[in-house]
Amino acid sequence: MQSRLTFLTPPSQCEFLPDRTRQLQYEIVDQITPAEYMDHMEQGWRRFGYALFRHACPSCRMCQSLRVPIGTFRRDRSQLRAWRANQHVVRLERGVPSLDPLKQELFEKFHDFQHSLKGWPLPSGQETFSFVDNPFPTEEWCYYIGERLVAVGYVDVLPAGLSAIYFYYDPDERHRSLGTYNVLSVIDATRALGLPHAYLGYYVSGCRSLEYKARFRPNEILDPDGRWVPFARGAEL
Repeated sequence: MQSRLTFLTPPSQCEFLPDRTRQLQYEIVDQITPAEYMDHMEQGWRRFGYALFRHACPSCRMCQSLRVPIGTFRRDRSQLRAWRANQHVVRLERGVPSLDPLKQELFEKFHDFQHSLKGWPLPSGQETFSFVDNPFPTEEWCYYIGERLVAVGYVDVLPAGLSAIYFYYDPDERHRSLGTYNVLSVIDATRALGLPHAYLGYYVSGCRSLEYKARFRPNEILDPDGRWVPFARGAEL
């Protein structure tokens, strides 16, 4: 791994829990292998493009890395309905990340909807560049109904599992539970590769946008001592 820059952001209002203060530790890399990034993820890091980050908040530990053990995962009834409703209707194409106007339009439509619904910040128009410029090969998962693009996800293929980076979808198709279908697809692909875990990023209790991850059970979180421990919360969400 070749690191170019490391820094700590100044404390600011948390975008997940607005009544709290957040601080991020960043490491900007020139090069990193999938195995090296895997080691970083096991220490609570995530990445967008060449920017690795993890939470270093002074008085809060609510952001918890969450993964799903493939050998024990079972779809619940709601997830099974989402899988069956989309499996033969939605077509998944896995390929190399690329920029085009249709994806950018879908990204902005999704974020406009989330801004109205949950108060997300409006996109600047530059965010999608971090999905296509990566230090090692990343997969882009495009979901279609017929010939119409309805969702896009980005996934890292790592030595010990698949890592879901980001996902956005057409709000007009939200009745399809495409977010659930995407996670189930990541889990299914992880199983097909014979890998032990699907990594879903950060779970944050109290954040509507991230609590859904706990519904994929059984699951594990990375505790403050750096150990993956069982965590089955989600039945009440």
